[in-house]
Amino acid sequence: MSYDDNKIYRISWKYHVIFWVVYFMFNTFRWGSYFNDYLYSFKSNLLGFPIHMVSSYLNILVFMPFLVYRKKYVLYVISILSTIFIMVVVKFNLTYLLFGPDKIWPEGPEHISRLSLNYAIDMMIGELYVVGFVAAIKITLDFLKEHKRVADLEKTQLETELQFLKNQISPHFFFNTLNNIYSLSVVKSNKTPKIILKLSELMRYMLYDTKAKRQSLQNEIMCIQNYLDLERVRYDDSLEVNMYISGDIQDKEIAPILLLTFVENAFKHGANKNIGKVKIDINFKIKEKFLYFTITNPMPLITSHKNNLKQASGIGLENVKKRLALGYDKNDYKLVIHNKNNKFIVKLKIKVG
Repeated sequence: MSYDDNKIYRISWKYHVIFWVVYFMFNTFRWGSYFNDYLYSFKSNLLGFPIHMVSSYLNILVFMPFLVYRKKYVLYVISILSTIFIMVVVKFNLTYLLFGPDKIWPEGPEHISRLSLNYAIDMMIGELYVVGFVAAIKITLDFLKEHKRVADLEKTQLETELQFLKNQISPHFFFNTLNNIYSLSVVKSNKTPKIILKLSELMRYMLYDTKAKRQSLQNEIMCIQNYLDLERVRYDDSLEVNMYISGDIQDKEIAPILLLTFVENAFKHGANKNIGKVKIDINFKIKEKFLYFTITNPMPLITSHKNNLKQASGIGLENVKKRLALGYDKNDYKLVIHNKNNKFIVKLKIKVG
């Protein structure tokens, strides 16, 4: 937590002054009305309030931090009771000297001229009331400060994890693309500059435009389009990609690189592991505030069918599930993954508006 954050839960001296002045006035009018003697109430409170303040600040600045928060509860109880008893003794003697024996305990059941057990208990209870009230304010502020610290820590951890998950696109894609560019440059293909530009745009987007929590859906689709263009160079005529967009994509936002992971997964487990022509269908449908995204690719040609779905999903989709759980409310998205007719199908309904 930064210094500025701490200041939010630190009461400045002027609020301390206001608190004690208001409390003093309340007590003065309360006991003045009780005794029908406001001057005596003013003088007695003027004597008593420094004692209240010493007890309260000793408690919140010394006893609580060094005893309660270190779980030395027995020592804390002994310390606070001893302090309050000493303050009561001080108050008794000062009242006796300044006001006389008749004013030591005027609200009590009897007039006393020396310290008695009943007087000590009654005064200690009153002092505990004040100390407890101030301690409650301190505990509340400490709770709010700790709650904010934990919330900030959780937020930082979530942001770190989300950033890590964003960067999980396979580096093999970039290596393969660079190899393709090299092959094109060797034969001096006219496609080379265009491919380099596509790769540059994709890398720039992933490096600089994915730091925000949300990105425009248009930019995400453009990123996917660049990715597909690069993969088309790699697979040439053996790849058929159909992408459909329906509805208004303007002013729609989505977590960055989220959909690209599904596309990469389709190539990694569909196109890469099949021989012959591969067909991948991608559909974007906007309806009201939701995007209905569907991507279909052929299942991998592997000998065992037991783990088809698991192998087809891979680590990438597990990361997507984590990102969805971390970045969206559970009512804002629905992800369905299944296979049908030897095709791997991903369907995502997600709030974008």
